Amino acid sequence: MAVSEAHDATEASRRDTVLESALLTFARHGYQKTSMEEVARTARISRPGLYFLFASKQDLFRAAVTRALQRDLAAAEEILADAGKPLRERLVGAFDRWAGRYVGPTSRDVPDVIAQNPDLLGPITHTAPKRFEELVVAAVGGESAAGVAQTLISASVGLKHQVATREAYLGRMTTAIGLLVQ
Repeated sequence: MAVSEAHDATEASRRDTVLESALLTFARHGYQKTSMEEVARTARISRPGLYFLFASKQDLFRAAVTRALQRDLAAAEEILADAGKPLRERLVGAFDRWAGRYVGPTSRDVPDVIAQNPDLLGPITHTAPKRFEELVVAAVGGESAAGVAQTLISASVGLKHQVATREAYLGRMTTAIGLLVQ
C-alpha cells in the first residue's frame, strides 16, 4: 500500500469514528444541546481537528445521519438479497438493521433526533425510508407485497416505542412477520 493510500485509509477511519461518535452524542443530547466540543471529546479528536473535517455542526449532523442511513439501507439490502435464507429470517434481519438496533437505552433517541430535525438533513429523511419500503416490497413480492411491507413498517414504528430492548423488538417483529408472510 502506498503512503498516500495508507493516509487516505487513516483519514477515512478517523472520519468514521467521528461520525459514529457524533451520532451517539446527538442522540444523547439532542441537536440543539450538542456542542462541537462535546463531539470532539467523545471522538477523541481536537476541536480544530473536528472543524478540519466538518465546517459546522449542521454539516457534521447531516454527514453522521446520512452515513448511518446509507449503511443501514446497504445492510438491509444485502440481508434481503440472501436467497439462501428463508424470507421470514431475511425480513427479521432487515428490520433489525433498519430499526432494531435503535431500540434500547443507548440508541433510542437516534430516530427522535432525526425526526426532530428534518430541515437539517434534506431529502434523505424521505428517500431512505422509501427505499427501505421498496426493498421490503421486492423481497415479499406478489400482489399484496406493498400492503404487507407498509403493515410491517407500521408495526416496526409502533414497537420501537413500546419495547425497552432490542430483543423484545425482534421477538415481536418475528411474530408480526410470521403472521403476514407465508
